[in-house]
Amino acid sequence: MRIVQFMQREGKRAVGVVDGSEVIDLTATFPEYETTHALALAAIHNEVTLVEMLDRKLPQCDNKLSYDELWNGESAGELYLLPPLDHLDYSRTHITGTGLTHTGSMQSRDEMHAGAEKIAATQPETDSAKMFQMGVEGGKPEGDLRGTAPEWFYKGNGVCLRGHRAYLDIPGFALDGGEEPEFVGCYIIGPCGTPYRIGFALGNEWSDHATEKINYLYLAPSKLRTCSVGPELIVGESFEDRDVRVVVRRNEEMIYDSGDLKSGQMFMCHSLMNCEDHHFKYPAHRQPGDVHLHYFGTSKLSYGQRDWKFQAGDVIEVLANGFSRSLINYVQDACPEAVSPIRVHVL
Repeated sequence: MRIVQFMQREGKRAVGVVDGSEVIDLTATFPEYETTHALALAAIHNEVTLVEMLDRKLPQCDNKLSYDELWNGESAGELYLLPPLDHLDYSRTHITGTGLTHTGSMQSRDEMHAGAEKIAATQPETDSAKMFQMGVEGGKPEGDLRGTAPEWFYKGNGVCLRGHRAYLDIPGFALDGGEEPEFVGCYIIGPCGTPYRIGFALGNEWSDHATEKINYLYLAPSKLRTCSVGPELIVGESFEDRDVRVVVRRNEEMIYDSGDLKSGQMFMCHSLMNCEDHHFKYPAHRQPGDVHLHYFGTSKLSYGQRDWKFQAGDVIEVLANGFSRSLINYVQDACPEAVSPIRVHVL
C-alpha cells in the first residue's frame, strides 16, 4: 500500500492512497485525516495496523485524482505532492541518518578520508573502515541482544524537509552539493512513548561531501542541509532486498547515472532492528506525537568520480523498485546572507 500527502488547490492538505494511475482521496470522505500523522495516531488509538485501518476506510471513498496530475504538480495553485509524512510543527519532525551501513559506502568514505592512494599495510585503518568492520562483526545481533551501534548523524528538523519536485539548497557557505539516494524509515511516537514504524519512502540525503573531505570531523556540519523524502510512503512491505538508482540531468542532458544500487537489510552490515534500537534508545527520541525520518545509507556517491560540481538548475531523480513513481528535486543556490560571517547581536 502506498500513501501520499498532497496540497489541494484551495490550500488544504489531504492524504491519499495510490491505486494504479489514480489516487484515492481519503480526506475528501474523512476530513479528520488531513495528514498521515493524524491517520497514524488514529490507527494506534484503535489498536489496528495502518493497512487494516485503510482497508476498512477506502471502500467508502469515492473521490479519485489523477496521479499524473499530482506527480507533475510543483507549486501553489496546483495539486502537488508533499513529503508523505511530517509534523505540522516543524520542530517535531526529527531528520537523522545512519552511515557506513553498505559495503560501497565504506569504500567511498575510506577513500575520501584516506586519499586516493591505497593505505600502506603498516599504517592504521581509517576510522571509517574501523566503524564499518564493527558493524560487520556486531551489527546484526541475535535474539534480544543489543548490537554494535552504527554511525549516526543529525540532518535537522522539518525546516530542512523537502518533498517531490521541491528545491534542494546549496547554501552560500557550502563547498558543493551531493546526492545520496537512500531509503527512509518513517516513524511516529505513540502516546505512551512507543516508536511505530509506518513504512519506508525514497529519499535524497543531500549533503556536502567536499566539506566532509577536509576532515571526517566535519561530517556533522556537512549533513546540515535540506533533504527530500517522497513521493510515496510504502506501508506493509519488506525491507530485505531493494534496488535504488539516481540520475542527474543538466540542461536536459544526463551527466550522471549511478546504475542500480543494492540496498535493504540483505546488503547492509546492520540490521534494521539494530539501527532502530540505537536511534530510539534515547528518551529524547521517544516523545509522544513526534515524527522521525531516518535515512539508512547508500552504497555509492557521485562525489569522487565526477569532475563537476552541482549547480543551480540541476535535476536529480531517485528511482527504486517497489515504488511506482520516482522522487525528483531541483538544485538551487540559497542562503546568500551566509556567504559572509553571521554576526550575533548582543541584547
